[in-house]
Amino acid sequence: MALSPARARKRRRLGVVIIAAAILGIAVALVLFALRDTVVFFFGPSEVISRLDDPKLRLQERRFRMGGLVEEGSVRRLEDGKTTEFRITDGPGAFTVRYTGLLPDLFREGQGVVAEGRLDDKGRFIADEVLAKHDENYMPKEVADALKKTGHWQGESEAKP
Repeated sequence: MALSPARARKRRRLGVVIIAAAILGIAVALVLFALRDTVVFFFGPSEVISRLDDPKLRLQERRFRMGGLVEEGSVRRLEDGKTTEFRITDGPGAFTVRYTGLLPDLFREGQGVVAEGRLDDKGRFIADEVLAKHDENYMPKEVADALKKTGHWQGESEAKP
């Protein structure tokens, strides 16, 4: 039994749609696979501490951002004169950060910062980049959200982008 011309066209269209969907699915999978190492997660210190042993995140093997407030009395310059060590806190948790380089002019104790880097084998966060707030009303959104989540938010207004 032969197919009518209208039915044959419908089958061809269905075949084209299925092939196009398969190609699109493969393309999306390839893009996600290529970008998997460039995604940088953001955590507060208490989240890092609680998720250190999470086998899905593997925090010891990947770059991520950590943000919070620079703990009062924790900033110290190491003997090489280039490296600074300080602690970032979000209230319940605090984490030691080591950064080699020039810190932003607005970096100081009690201010919001976001550090990007990775954990070393001693459990310290080795930062490649440190960002500080730029005026009285600004705090990085991720830091403000982390502080709000832990109940240590002291800002008068919502964080601005």
